[in-house]
Amino acid sequence: MFPGSTVKEELHLIFRLMGTPTEETWSGITANVEFQSYRFPLYRAQPLLNHVPRLDTEGMDLLSDLLLYEARLRISAEASLRHPFFSSLGDRIQTLQDNSSVFSLSDIRLEKDPGYRGTGFQQAARGKNRRQSIF
Repeated sequence: MFPGSTVKEELHLIFRLMGTPTEETWSGITANVEFQSYRFPLYRAQPLLNHVPRLDTEGMDLLSDLLLYEARLRISAEASLRHPFFSSLGDRIQTLQDNSSVFSLSDIRLEKDPGYRGTGFQQAARGKNRRQSIF
């Protein structure tokens, strides 16, 4: 989601989507000397829907829980695996060995993406399809 080639570019991409961190979104960040030295513009958070338009409601919820600035508020990897987003993979996915493919499970297979989303979301805004450089 954030293919920056430098630390500064990476942070700009993150901040353009999630908003520049503030004391409300990341306690103590404004006192961080390195953060202060970059002098980032004050970006407002953008709707995730615009960036992952085919992600369903459960996927959007999980992604929102993963993309939090403060690690103590972010969902853990273990809790992520129990998130409803993964429930369609079945219970056996939880006991799969680390070196086994999910496709070794008989009930998991690739299917062509139908290219549309559920009715729970409005259509994503139309715009440029390619990522534009922030510089």
